[in-house]
Parts: sequence; structure tokens; C-alpha cells
Amino acid sequence: MADSATGRPAPAAPEAVVQLIVFCLGDEDYGIRIEQVKEVTITPEVVRMPKTPPFIKGIANLRGDIIAIVDLEERFQLRPAGRPVPELSYTLAVEAPDYTLGLMVREVPRPVTIPVSLIEPAPEFVQDSGQREKYLEGIAKLPDGQGIIIVLNMPKLLTPSEIMRLPGNTAVAAGKAPKISAPTPDAPADARKP
Repeated sequence: MADSATGRPAPAAPEAVVQLIVFCLGDEDYGIRIEQVKEVTITPEVVRMPKTPPFIKGIANLRGDIIAIVDLEERFQLRPAGRPVPELSYTLAVEAPDYTLGLMVREVPRPVTIPVSLIEPAPEFVQDSGQREKYLEGIAKLPDGQGIIIVLNMPKLLTPSEIMRLPGNTAVAAGKAPKISAPTPDAPADARKP
């Protein structure tokens, strides 16, 4: 379309982009939209809780908030045989409408900005048929053969029964979802802070 004042072609609208916080599970890269990440920090001391699924490592006090710590490698059975959980790991405090929890990852998460058009819907066969809703938002194909990022849909990561079993989530059990302020775009910078 031409600009009516100058007769020149109108500049193309900027392509929509999405910011992801990317981390490694197993040997693959996974990402979560940055607006779903409240904070990235070194994993605080975790207190084991009884009668919780193995992928819930326990609870931790994160700046005054008691949150459940989830090991996503164990949740998705992605940890290679013989690879132990590292002594030093990182936790992403992520929030969904009904809960907040910590996702434990082994390496420092990094921010990545990509065009939304690079994210394609995840094929049905890679979704967990045991999940009521699909927890994969899509697959991001990075340009120039830089690999792929599996994009998780955080609000659908846990099943309703798993949400209700989260230790320390008394607000959900009482039917009161916690309200937390929106994260800031520079939240990942906290990853380097102790």
C-alpha cells in the first residue's frame, strides 16, 4: 500500500515479538513467556513435604512467600539416566491465575526475543494425553538453524488435581487465588544475584 501523501510504499508494520525465558530440561531448550515469570533466582533451601508427588521437591521461602518447588525434568521424565540434580540450581518463580510455584532448572535461564510467527502449534502427538488441557503452547523454530524452543503454557502446566496438592498453597485450597503484582521486563537479571 502506498503512502497517500508521498506516493511511496508505506513502511511495513513491525512484526509482533514475544519474549521468552529459556532454560534447559534434559538436553532440550524450553521457554515460558516472560510475563508469566515473576523472578529468577538461585534455588533457596527446599523443605521436603510428605505425601507429595516426586516431582514436587518441597516448599521454599522465596522473599516471604512460601511456594512449592517443582522439578520439571522429573515431571516430564527428561533427566538422562545417571545425571544427578546439581547442587546449585536455579528457580523460576512463575505465576498462573490460580497459583504461584517455583520451577527448578539446572542452568541459568536466559531471555530470548523472537517473532511470534516463529512459534508453531505443537503437534497433537507430543502432548500428554493424560493432561486435561494442553500445556505446550507451541514449538519455536529459531532462524538460521539455531535450534528449537519448546514453549510451555504455564497456566496449563499442572492438572487441577496437582494444583490442589501443591504444598503451601492454602489460598488455592481455600478457593482464594493469590494475587501477585505483574513482573517487570528485567526480572531475569535477578538470575545472577544470590
